[in-house]
Amino acid sequence: MSHTFHIPVLGLAYSIDTPLKVAKYGIASTVSIVDDELIERMRKYHCDMNRIAYLPITKSAHNSRSARITAYLNLLNRLVNEQFSQLRNEPILPGSEIERYFSLLPEKSPLKQGYDLLNEYEDKERRTLFENALRQRMTKGAIDVNIMAKVDAMNFDKNGNYTGDENTDALAALRGFAESDLDSSVVISAGMNPKLFSYLETFKDFFPDENGKLRKRVILKVSNYRSALIQAKFLAKKGIWVSEFRIESGLNCGGHAFATDGFLLGPILGEFKAEREKMHIELFSMYNNALQNKGYLDVPLPLQKISVQGGIGTAKENNFLLTYYQLDGTGWGSPFLLVPEATNVDNDTLNKLATATADDYYLSAVSPLGILFNNFKKSSAAALQQARVLKGRPGSPCTKKYLCNNTEFTEKPICTASRQYQDLKIKQIATLGLNEAEYKQQFDAVTEKTCLCEGLTATVYIQNGILKPRENTAVAICPGPNLAYFSGIYSMQEMVNHIYGKIDLLKDSARSNIFINELNLYVDYLTKELSRYQDTLNDKKAKYFEGFKEQLNQGISYYKQLLPRMTEFSRNYLDKMLDELLAAEQKVSLIEIGVPVQ
Repeated sequence: MSHTFHIPVLGLAYSIDTPLKVAKYGIASTVSIVDDELIERMRKYHCDMNRIAYLPITKSAHNSRSARITAYLNLLNRLVNEQFSQLRNEPILPGSEIERYFSLLPEKSPLKQGYDLLNEYEDKERRTLFENALRQRMTKGAIDVNIMAKVDAMNFDKNGNYTGDENTDALAALRGFAESDLDSSVVISAGMNPKLFSYLETFKDFFPDENGKLRKRVILKVSNYRSALIQAKFLAKKGIWVSEFRIESGLNCGGHAFATDGFLLGPILGEFKAEREKMHIELFSMYNNALQNKGYLDVPLPLQKISVQGGIGTAKENNFLLTYYQLDGTGWGSPFLLVPEATNVDNDTLNKLATATADDYYLSAVSPLGILFNNFKKSSAAALQQARVLKGRPGSPCTKKYLCNNTEFTEKPICTASRQYQDLKIKQIATLGLNEAEYKQQFDAVTEKTCLCEGLTATVYIQNGILKPRENTAVAICPGPNLAYFSGIYSMQEMVNHIYGKIDLLKDSARSNIFINELNLYVDYLTKELSRYQDTLNDKKAKYFEGFKEQLNQGISYYKQLLPRMTEFSRNYLDKMLDELLAAEQKVSLIEIGVPVQ
């Protein structure tokens, strides 16, 4: 691995072709394979840009979703291989792409250290031999893919007949990846889907070849140790190995957010660190037994990586996480939204992000999935949602149907962001005899839901000039709250240098430590949730909030004990952290949880 960080999936479109921009430099990134319409349009775009014959795969074609995904991933793989081969064979000269490859590497990288020794070779023949040795050790970045396990809508043919379990959205997407040429990983996020997990077992690339190598690998994005172990055991018993656990902060992340019952990132990482070896052995025993039952013999113990992402902001934080928790890598997502060389963000949205303040980022209920969603107040999608409400036409036309999961009013699932659902729901609310305040509260909760299928793809169409006539131009974007501390538009060199501590993009920022920022997000979340239930709190919910509060207190105690071990940081920095911990502890102590007297 050339780099110690990766770029996680960024919405539907923001990282849809990021591998074409970063993989040749050895940087791994993740592509969403939820939206096959977006994927097909991007395949045409990149075929046209590279003068490759494009044969369309229509929506009505047999197995179209899976086939579209396979075709696009094969194209990415082909183009990245061509880019990397060309780069690796360039003369190593100042200003060349191969020179840029080496300049982006971390200083501790053996490959970077070897490159720095090049100038010591004055003899041309010896220098050429050394250059060739360096070229052989260069690696390209992985083209990983992401599937949200719970985004698994059923599909129907033109006659309304169900097309079968293997053609639900998540399973068809997995098949598209499994049948591609890629040698990479599928990142499965948003919880456990037994049907999807079992489907992995039907593809040979997820099992070891004659050399014990896995051509296709599984990465689980997880928010706590218990969930990770349950999911990994389920897979191991089927002979499927989890090659990496990507631990993500529950609230200090981009996209959908999960509050994890008050479990904080530091204690979660501590549990993984303490249990890692035991987990590895336990999972291998199950995995090995399953493979032996399938006829595999002498399977070697495979590697199992652990990484973390969500809210990392400085090189010192990055280094501390890697060294203290003995991690294999970190994920840097939202900051790359400010790097046009790496991601797709239209100019209007990019400029708004570059000048945004902390107040512009907020945790919302806009997602039709009913899961909290990190949102951006200045997005054009937010403005469109408000405009539709003011015109008396709330909701969106539902064309893609990826998030259809509600059967409250219809036999077939529809989306809660759709005009159809919101119209039906508002009519129902009107019959409940609510007072004005109660009606407004329920009306706002319904109309807040926003079309993410269109909003999270518009940016790439705008940026690449492939927007269709009369197509929606409203852009939704879901950065993590940590992006508030980055102000500006950066080159890839600047962002990578920041990650590795060669420069400091946040030197003028009053940003708190990653653990403190996340803790404060959790305290705010608990406070707001309690206020929502102040009149309807029951014993069950009160018990949940008490447990949540207790986890926050345990997390604060953990961080107090951690401070002396944070030797990466100055005394003044740690003193500030302690003050902030004590302030948060005081806030938590003032949170009262009690069931109203009936």
